[in-house]
This record gives sequence, structure tokens and C-alpha cells, in this order.
Amino acid sequence: MKKFNIRKVLDGLTAASSSSSATAQPGTPRETDVIQETLQSEHFQLCKTVRHGFPHHPSSMAFDPVQKILAVGTQTGALRLFGRAGVECYCQHESGAAVIQLQFLINEGALVSALADDSIHLWNLRQKIPAILHSLKFSRERITYCHLPFQSKWLYVGTERGNIHIVNVESFTLSGYVIMWNKAIELSTKTHPGPVVHISDNPMDEGKLLIGFECGVVVLWDLKCKKADYRYSYDEAIHSVAWHHEGKQFVCSHSDGTLTTWNVRVPAKATQIITPHGKQPKDGKKPEPCKPILKVEYKTTRAGDPFMVLSGGLSYDTVGRRACLTVMHGKSTTVLEMDYPIVDFLTLCETPYPNDFQEPYAVVVLLEKDLVVIDLGQIGYPIFENPYPLTIHESPVTCCEYFADCPDEIIPALYSVGSRQKRQGYSKKEWPISGGNWGQGTQSYPEIIITGHADGTIKFWDASALMLQVLYKLKTAKVFERARGKEDKSSTEIVEEDPFAIQTMSWCPESRMLCVAGVSAHVIIYRFSKQEVTTEVVQLLEVRMQCEFSNGDSPDTGGEKTPTLPTPGASSSPQESEPPTQPSTGSNSTDGPRDNIPCLQVRSSPLKQSPGYQVELVIQLVWVSGEPPQPITSLAINSSYGLVVFGNTNGLAVVDYLQKTLLLNMGTTELCSPSDPYPRQPRSPRKPRQPSGAPCDTNDGSNTSEDRCKSPTSGSTSPCNSDDERKQKFIEKVKFKSRRFSKTVANDFAKMSRRISSSSEQKTDVEKRFQRRCVTFKKRFCCVKEDKAAARMSKNGPISRTKSAPNFYAKDNSFTRSRSSSVTSIDRESREAISSFHFCESFPRKVDSLVSPCLLVGTTQGSVMMVALSLPPGGDQRLQQPVGISSCGTMVRLKGGILTMALLDATGTLLPPSYEPWYDSNASEEEKEKSRKRRPASPPSSQDGQDSQFAVLCSEKQAKVVAMPSQTRIYKHSITESSFVLRADVVQMSGANCITCFCANGHIMALSLPSLRPLLDVNYLPLTDMRIARTFCFSNVGQALYLTSPTEIQRITYSQETCDNLQEMLSELFTPVETPEAPNRGFFKGLFGGGAQSLDREDLFGETAAGKASRSLAQHIPGPGSMEGMKGAASGVVGDLARARIALDERGQKLGELEERTAAMMASADSFSKHAHDMMLKYKDKKWYQL
Repeated sequence: MKKFNIRKVLDGLTAASSSSSATAQPGTPRETDVIQETLQSEHFQLCKTVRHGFPHHPSSMAFDPVQKILAVGTQTGALRLFGRAGVECYCQHESGAAVIQLQFLINEGALVSALADDSIHLWNLRQKIPAILHSLKFSRERITYCHLPFQSKWLYVGTERGNIHIVNVESFTLSGYVIMWNKAIELSTKTHPGPVVHISDNPMDEGKLLIGFECGVVVLWDLKCKKADYRYSYDEAIHSVAWHHEGKQFVCSHSDGTLTTWNVRVPAKATQIITPHGKQPKDGKKPEPCKPILKVEYKTTRAGDPFMVLSGGLSYDTVGRRACLTVMHGKSTTVLEMDYPIVDFLTLCETPYPNDFQEPYAVVVLLEKDLVVIDLGQIGYPIFENPYPLTIHESPVTCCEYFADCPDEIIPALYSVGSRQKRQGYSKKEWPISGGNWGQGTQSYPEIIITGHADGTIKFWDASALMLQVLYKLKTAKVFERARGKEDKSSTEIVEEDPFAIQTMSWCPESRMLCVAGVSAHVIIYRFSKQEVTTEVVQLLEVRMQCEFSNGDSPDTGGEKTPTLPTPGASSSPQESEPPTQPSTGSNSTDGPRDNIPCLQVRSSPLKQSPGYQVELVIQLVWVSGEPPQPITSLAINSSYGLVVFGNTNGLAVVDYLQKTLLLNMGTTELCSPSDPYPRQPRSPRKPRQPSGAPCDTNDGSNTSEDRCKSPTSGSTSPCNSDDERKQKFIEKVKFKSRRFSKTVANDFAKMSRRISSSSEQKTDVEKRFQRRCVTFKKRFCCVKEDKAAARMSKNGPISRTKSAPNFYAKDNSFTRSRSSSVTSIDRESREAISSFHFCESFPRKVDSLVSPCLLVGTTQGSVMMVALSLPPGGDQRLQQPVGISSCGTMVRLKGGILTMALLDATGTLLPPSYEPWYDSNASEEEKEKSRKRRPASPPSSQDGQDSQFAVLCSEKQAKVVAMPSQTRIYKHSITESSFVLRADVVQMSGANCITCFCANGHIMALSLPSLRPLLDVNYLPLTDMRIARTFCFSNVGQALYLTSPTEIQRITYSQETCDNLQEMLSELFTPVETPEAPNRGFFKGLFGGGAQSLDREDLFGETAAGKASRSLAQHIPGPGSMEGMKGAASGVVGDLARARIALDERGQKLGELEERTAAMMASADSFSKHAHDMMLKYKDKKWYQL
């Protein structure tokens, strides 16, 4: 019988599916057969690498004073560990319950975490990726407080019922020894004392346990005698307790803002009661109550007064005051205001022993959104400069880009200008959290992450070697005038909050040119310079983007006319192109609609620009006849061409930032030629603005309104589906997609759907009659440099303001639509918007045989169009002669919106866009000429009609490879049918290229190039938040990242090589360090029995003495870090400790046996010596013959 091989069957099915999804165009020569694709599925593996940023919603904190490692727990069950700069680790509890308390096994490489679901876990920190060794789940009582004494294996666990259980951290089993609440309090007490809020042992006597109950009762429990020695009672609830290191007194913090100091042997009354922030009345009465003091710590020093650090306790009349940390040292009281509420704080001390002088040197304060370390050793208590990347969320992240394998010189350049931005006044001491070691990874390529934020800032981060460090911070809002208050806000702003928020970015690492687009429909172009300059006049270009659909009943008939190009030197100022009835200045009066008004006001005063990124040009879209400008959806910059292109739902605009002129401003439909093989569906109607047909405004100044909107079938009715049917299809499509988004997004879509349906009911038949299609035709555009004399000055100040020449102005402004109009929202959503750009050097038309500069344009409805660029020669001619632009029509059509585009040569090598090497524009002319050399273009020709390039196109649904210049499809692959792609990039990995995709259903995929073979398909991360969709990005060499929370960046890799080397690349948390010596008891303390008293907890809490605990109280769960329950401990850190102790016992036993043998040998030697001496005496006086 033939053996059945399931693997071969699966391979056959995979091959069949690949051949069906990635197919070649029939009848097309397979030029790609000669391309050897080196990437295989075994080169790909997906795994998380590191997580950067501030822990989201922190809840607890702990510190190991010997290893110098800080642990932070969060409300979502995450665990973040920090050491020296660059040493970070992220762990996650499976349950996701909040971490209520953390306890280090000091200098043993282990950590105990207590969660809100009443479970405690033991983490092994001796491995690079920590794992849980043991878990214990309480079932009948809720955990409220835990305490683990130094160098002890017995963990005290306090519960909500007031009981205390004891857990052996080596085996994670409960002891039979239990302290019941009814035995701890006085028998005469009739009420329950409440939950346990504090547990600690006396620093000088381990046999005495201090228990604090919420009601205000504190009990000193004798562990050996199993009874309460003393009980201390106060009227107010207790929040925390702190010991003096001598064990003779302790301090309690209360809910009325008081601190009570108690003498251990005087339980009747507190020796001192103070209210640090209360007003002391003159008549000796009790001070006014204050807010609760949530925590207090009492630390002593050898040379001076003790420190008392507390949080909370402010007076109730300080309404609106920020959270404070109070440091009381001697007679001085210092109040330190914090930016955010305090979650927890810890005082760092020189010794881990509680019975020695503590010598505090710093305070770690965990805030809701920050981590602050205060230096207690300097006057004024300055803070340490934080080396961790915890300021990602300083302003909410709105967009993110990731660049791996950047030029080597870019990071030092950014660091040199960013180092001048650092704040002053930090502590001069080194960062005190200094544990762990860096990884030994072999990755050496530079990596940069750029984040855009809601306040308009842009941050550059060094992400090399799995670390993250801020390099440079750019504030784009400095270009604009800021409103001092709500009453000063301009009525033209289209967003109420964060008008400077960054929406998208385009960065060229080689030329260091940066282009950013904001939510207020503005684009800013930056150039990198090492010189400081003062810009007297900010260069400004205002663009009027509008694409309206004609709504006349019977437009004039006529053939297509040849567009008229502007002559060189012609002015494009509004005064020369506007109708006489239209005012030349922007209108923002209450009588008429806003028109020609930008959303933000560019500053009129001189702008001082520090070394770094400096403003080259500001581009603003203006209001058009009462309609606000549409948000910019795509953006690209090319330093070699000196061009910037951006697009939105109205169309696209091309700007020459060297000449500061607008080259092209046209609607999406006008990019298509009359012979476009991909017809557009009619769009939603627009309400009438004027009696005659309104043209599509292209702002090119080259055609009349009649020329632009002639229809080949003018006068006939469009045989299209009804508008209501199109609306319904759109609603269903949006609802279908919204099911994969978060609830918030789904609700937004539902509201939009209700607006759409309500608007369709109110629509009149007259409006429906006016809809028709906008004509598509081929045009060539050429723009000349605008005359400097045509640039007019703004009323607000000396701003160089250039208006794009509008071709159409509404004749009747009597009807204006609301910004929230339902019909407007329909049209914006269904209109074909620009989704992506790609500058390249390719073949603009099928008949071309030489490559030339081109621009690929992708739209939200899957069209890919080619625009040819005609660049003048370099040097002065580039600044004087115009740049020619001509639309070459639609090249290909895909399902879904276009996400990314790229070009490959005949060998399958990626052809990146050309760039100009960086030069300092503010440097001397000699230095400029040395560095200003345009990068040579790619090999230029296509011989004998053969295709020499391949265009790689990827949309929300599919990917295609098209041969150039024939524009024939070579390969096609359907990426997803049930979902849609959110992010796609063409990346380089292992010396080859591939397409990487992230889908809304959570799948991460990779496709080979050019054959589009599936290489990777992993269900990684379902889209639960729009933040992930907005920030997910791929990069070269198998790297990717996304914002996993508002404060954290998660980095992942899809490279098998990186996954294999991940263990070496990750940092180490645990390093072998000797535990400091215990404090010397001194001669007199040892003589008279003073000093610390030890306790044999094993004899007290062990199974022999205390018995077994109830099985129903808690359930032991072996962790994933252990192999088989108890056997796991043998391979973990606690097992190492147990083995060491066993080995020590065995060694002691062997030493005892050796000592006994040595004593026996000594006794035998003494006996032999005695017998020898007796023999000598016996024969001493005898002659030899007497023997």
C-alpha cells in the first residue's frame, strides 16, 4: 500500500492557490522568467521585539536596590522593567487584570506580582524574556496587600477580610499558619477592622509583625506566641505605615491629612500628631482636615535629620492645584508640584537592610503619564534627566513613519542639532536606575522613527539596535500665529482643537528634505541646515483647490478645445484672472461666504530658526465660496526635481518649491485622457451655485469654463443608476468596513449613515435632474515662474503671499452650504480622492523608448495615472525656466484604493526615486557647489520594444505588476476578499524586494516580487483601534511598528534572521552582584543582646509546625516558565536558590563527617604517641643486652 503524504498534498494545494491568485497576463511574454527570486517563505517569521514608551495606565511600582532594576505594573496586566538607558523589558499577564502590587526578591532575579483578580505570580528575571514560574489563585478572599521581607522565602498576603496568609515563594504553596483578624484585634471590638492595608516586620525583630487595618487599628503581632503584643488605635482610616530603622517607633498616614508617630511600647496614645499642610489654629484646637496622605516613607541618615516623604495631604481649599510630593527634612518642608496625579513613589536608599541607616539619595515618583526621579542630595531637589523614551505621548501621536537602513551620517547630524534643545537644571548625578546590560546584537544599520503629534511637533528618534532615543524635536506651530484665547480664535479654522496637528509626512533621508501636512489643510516644506538664520518674511503660497460638478440642464455643445498655455512671464495674480465683479481680496465678512481665506494665519514677525529643520515654504489651501478646504490625504516630495505634490478629495496640486510657484492644480477626473478605458461612475450631485453649468476648477489659468466641462454626449441623459441606489451601496460598504473597526468608529459611521439617509429623503426632484458626469479629457499643462511683482503683501504684515490663479468664481453666492451638510459629506466620501504618489523615472507613454521624470498618482477608487514631468537643466536655468507637466491618462485600474507604488528594473531590483544629496543652503557658495550634484538617473532606454521596467501597484484589495512601457499586466494577486489592506509598503529584505501588507482583519502578509507569490500570512493583530491603523508602518530589513497604546510603540519583525538573533539582541535584566554586608551589630549590642533579632521562619511556617493550608483557599498553577509544576522551580531562579541551599547542607554534612574523621585520627595519633612514650620510658635505662 502506498504511503499517504499529507505534506505533499498541502504543498500541492498551496501551489494551486498561488497559481490561481498570482497569474500572468494571457498572451504576454513572461519577461520575469529570467528574474531569480531569492526570497522564500523560510526567510519570514513574525514576532514582537521590544516595546518603547511610558507604561499605559500605570498602577504599581517596585525597585531592587541591589540589582537597581525598576518594575512598573499597569491596569491592563502589563509589566515593564527598566534598567540603565537602553535596558527595557515588557511582559504581560494573561488575565489582563490590574497589577496592584509588586515585590522583588532582592538580588535573586525574581519578582512577585499581585493582581486585582486575586492571583499572585512569580516571575523569573534571569532570562532575557521573563516568564512566570508559579501562580497562586485565591478563590475565597481578595488580596489587598503583600509583604516579602528581605532575604526571606515567606510572603505575607493580606486580604480584604482582614486575614493574613503566608506563601512559600519557592514552592508557591500556602502555609497552615494564618493570622485571623478576630484574633488580632481586641475581643471587645464589635466591628470588623476592614481590609489589611499594611504589613511589615519590625526592623530589629523579625518575630514581630506590624499589621495595619483600614479602620485605623494597628496591631503588633508576635509570630512565635501567635498573639498581639500591642494595639494602636486612631480615629481616622490608615493609608500607609513606615518604620524607623531602629524599630522603636513608626509613622502612620491617615485620611484626614495627619501623620501620627507611635512609640512601640506606648500604644495608648500617639507621641506626635502633625498635619503637614493643615492650618494650625491659634487656640490650640485640632487643625482643619486635609486631603488623605496616601503614602508616607520614613528614612534615616547617619549625619543629619531623617527624611519623611509623603504624597497627598493638601488642604481642601487648594482646589485645582496639581498633585504634590512633600519632602520633610528636619525643620524644612518642600512641596514639589507634579504635572500629573501621583500613582506611587519609592525612596531609593543605599542599603537593602531595613535595620540600618537608610541613607536615601533619590525618590522615584510614578505619575499617571510620566516617571520622575528626584535628587535628594542636592539643594532644591532637582530631577534627574530621564534617559528612557517616555515622552512619546507628550502630545498625542497622530502619524508615524519608520526608516531602517538610513544614511550613516543622518543620525549624528540630527543629534548635533537636537542636543542644543535639551533643558537645563537637571541633577548632575548619574541616573540611579542603572541595572542590567545591553544586548550583543549584530545589527548595525541606522534606524529612525518619525512621529507627528497633535500640537504640531515632529520628533525624530534613533531606533537603532532595539533602543529608542529622541534626537531632534521640530515645532511646526511656530510658523503660525497662535490664538491667545477662545475669543481670539479665527472663524476660518476647520478644527476646534489641535489646529496644528500633523496629518501626514514625507521625508527624504538622503537630501534631508522634509514635507509635512497638517489638519488645517496646510503643507510646510523644511530644509535641513546647520546654520542659525532669521527669516524676515515667511514664504507663503495659497492654493485654491475646488472641483465642482456641473449642474446645468442643457450645457452648450461643442467639441474639445485645445488648452491655452500661459505665456512666459505672465502673471497669475488674482487681479488679472478674476471677473470684475469678484473682489480681489479674501472675504470673511458676515454678509457673504468665506472665500480665499486660509485656515491659519502665518506669522508676520521675523522668525528665528535654530540649526536643524528650517522653513522653506508654507502652502495653504483656502476657503472657496464658503466651503472649507478638504484635508490633505497624500503627500510626496522629491529633492532631485524640486517638487512637492499633495492631494485630497478635490484633486491634486504640484508645487515647485524652488521657484515658489504652483505648477498644477486639477481635479482627479481631469487627469484621465478622453480614451480612458476605465470609465468613472457618476458622482453625487452638488447643490446649484449659479444658473449656468459650473465648471471644474483646475486653477491652471489655461482654459475657459466652457472648455473644461464639455461632455461628448452633451444634452443626453446619463444612463446611470439612481443617486439613492449609489448612496445605499456606499452606506452598505461603509457599514461592512466598520464592522472591523472599533465601536467608536462604528458609531461614527452609523451617524454618518443616518445623515445620508435623512438627506436623501429631503432631496428634491429638481436637484436630481441636475446631476451629470464631469468630462474627462487629456490636457497638457505648463506653468511658468510667477512674476515677483505680482506677489502682493498681506494686510497682517510682510508675508510673501502668492495666490494660485482661480479659473472660476461663483456668480451667485446667495446659497451657501453648511460644513456639516449631508449632501456635502456624501460627495466627499464617494468622490475619487488622491491616495498615494510616487516620483520615478519611467516611460510616461506606451510609445516612449526613453525614461523621463514621472509622477505616478493613485486614487481611492483604484486608478493609477501617469503624469510626465519636463524639467529644465540644472543651475540657474532650473530657477528661471518653467517645469512642464502633462497628464498621460490612466495606466491601470485595481480594486480598492491605491496604497503604494514602486518601480523595478528588468532584473527585479528596486528603482528608488532620484534625490539630490544634502547640502547646507546657508553655507558658502563653494560648499554648495561641492555637494549639489544631482543623482544620476536610472538606465534610460527600452530597446527593440522590450519592457525594461515593472511597476508594482498595491491597493486595498489586490496587487499587480505591470510591464513598462507596454503597460501590460504581468502578475495579479488578490490579497483579501473579506477585509481590506490598511498599510502596504514595498520593502527590501535579505538583498531582495517584497510587498508587505497589514489588513484590517489582523493579517500581516508578504508577497514576492515580481511574481507576487505569498511568502507570509500570519493572523497577528485584529484591528481594535484606529490608532493602530493610523500608525502601523513597515520598513526595510524586516522591521515594522505601530502604536499599541497612546503612550507606547510596539516594534515587531517579520524576518527569520532577526527572530533567530533576538535573544542576543535583547538586553539582560539580571547581572551577578554581591549582596552588601549586613550592618555590624557592635560589641555592646552583641554582648547585651541588642541588635536585630532573627527568626527561623521555616520552623514556624513549615508544614511540620503549621500543618497544611486549606485546599479550597487557593489553587496552585504552574507557570509557562516551569516545565512540570514543581520541577519548573528546579530550572528557575528559586530552584537555583533551593539547589544552592541543598548543596550547602550537603557540604555542611560532609564537613561534619570530615571533622569527625579528623577528630578520630587525632585521638588515634594521641594514643599512638602515648604508647610510644611509654615504650621509650620502659626501655630508656636498659642496656642493649638487657632487651
